[in-house]
Order: sequence, then C-alpha cells, then structure tokens
Amino acid sequence: MVKMKHFLALIIAIAVILPAASAMVGGDKAWFLINSNVDGADVYFGGEYKGQTVDQKLYVEYFTTGTPVTYFMVTKDGYTPYTGQITNYPAMGETVTLYATLQPAQPTPEPAPIGGSIGWYTVYANVDGANVYFDNDYKGMIANGELTVQVYATATPYQTFRVTKSGYSDFTSQITDWPAAGETVKLHANLQPVAPTQPQPSPVSILTIVAGALGAAVILALRRE
Repeated sequence: MVKMKHFLALIIAIAVILPAASAMVGGDKAWFLINSNVDGADVYFGGEYKGQTVDQKLYVEYFTTGTPVTYFMVTKDGYTPYTGQITNYPAMGETVTLYATLQPAQPTPEPAPIGGSIGWYTVYANVDGANVYFDNDYKGMIANGELTVQVYATATPYQTFRVTKSGYSDFTSQITDWPAAGETVKLHANLQPVAPTQPQPSPVSILTIVAGALGAAVILALRRE
C-alpha cells in the first residue's frame, strides 16, 4: 500500500514538472505572419533565417515564453532590405501580422569617365529631324524642336556645332559658352529651305536657225512651182 502511494505521488510530480520544464525550454506556441509585396523574399528574425515568402507571406513559429525577438528583416536580390521593429507579440495560439514593403534597389551609378562633371547643351532648331554635330561628332536628332547634349565640364570643350537636314541649308555656328557642372547652355539654329533649282532653257545655235530658214525657203520654192 505504501509503494502504491509513492508511485501515485511520483506520477503527480511528473505531471506537474513536465509542463513547467516545457515552458522553460520554449513554452507555448504562437505565430507571426509576415506579409511582403515580393515573393521569394528571405525572412530573418533577430538575424536567424526563418524561411522564404510564398504568395507574399510566411508564417513564423514563436514561443510565447521564449526570449522575445525585437526586429525582423526581409531581403531579396534587386531590392533594398527591409528591417522592422517588433513591438507587438502574440499570446499562445494567436497570430500577429507584420508587414514588409521592399523597394527596388537603385542601380549603382557608373563612375564618370576622365573629363569630370557633367553639364548639358540644349540645341533648339526650327526643323524636326535635323541632325546635330559638335565638332563633327554626331550627337543626335532634333525632336519637338530641341535636342539635349550631355558633355563633361572639364573635358576638352567643343568649338562649333552644326545642324543639317536634306532640303535645308546647313547651319553652323561657333560655341562661345560652355556649361559648368550641372548647368545647361542653350544654342539656337535656324535652318533655311534651299530654293529649288529652276531649269535653264537650252540655247538655240546659229546653225539650227540657218537650217530652219533654209528649210522654210525650200518648202516655199516647191509650193510656187
């Protein structure tokens, strides 16, 4: 009888201790739901990888009696990583939703070539489709009355510009103003239509006139006979 009492006491003690031990190890379960605007994004809680979003979401298991995590991060190639603070924690069996909006990463600007900072010329012309040259370097075509030409402010400066189009006289002018970094210099070109060439009457030779006169005389003489 005494042994039976000890056995029952041991069972009761185990039943009391096991839940407490389980709670100490990690405790009761809850979840965070990560909502992201990008599929296939990697999710981290406190620096620990938790998985990848599918259909723009991921459930992350959380133990309510464990050490709370204070931040989460969502990353994907081609996007700027998103880091958010965790200020609301789920109770046992509950779910707390966290949102992450990833922005496309800006491309890394290429270093400017030797020649320095960038400025611009804006070439205005009265004819669309005209070709623009700076010191014989082709720069593009006039559209909607203008063309913007990028130059390097500390490079060797251009000296002339030329605007051409079939049916118009070429326009050429000196460049006397050069843009500093971030500045724009305006240039203007006024193309004039080429006057159409008038056909010149072919000159009548003396021989033609004499031959014609002789022919007329012969015809008259024949009629009189």
